[in-house]
Amino acid sequence: MTRHPTTVDDGTIYVGEGDDRLPVGDLDRVIEAVGGFSWTIRYTDAERERHPGMATDDAGLTVDVVDVMHAMTHSERFRETLAAHPVDLPETAPPSSIAPRTGLFVGKLLENLENGMR
Repeated sequence: MTRHPTTVDDGTIYVGEGDDRLPVGDLDRVIEAVGGFSWTIRYTDAERERHPGMATDDAGLTVDVVDVMHAMTHSERFRETLAAHPVDLPETAPPSSIAPRTGLFVGKLLENLENGMR
């Protein structure tokens, strides 16, 4: 099964490599959408109870969002779904909007940040 990597080139995020890469959106826009360059995974009470030996004094684990993005690979189906969505916003869109393709990618990134990479 083919997996497509996430790459960043000159401030633009892409899924795929070489001639096959698909532009997803602006890196700064994605970072803004997820709340910044770092993400803290917090331990729930249930996790603390399930793993009593786990050191939780730090209240969580902080990861670099760009590192997580670079670790993400995508199925052909997800890439095709991204390609079916526009990468640009209509001129009438509010300035705070993000393009549908970018939003779909942000959703997957947030899922990975919240639940871990799968």
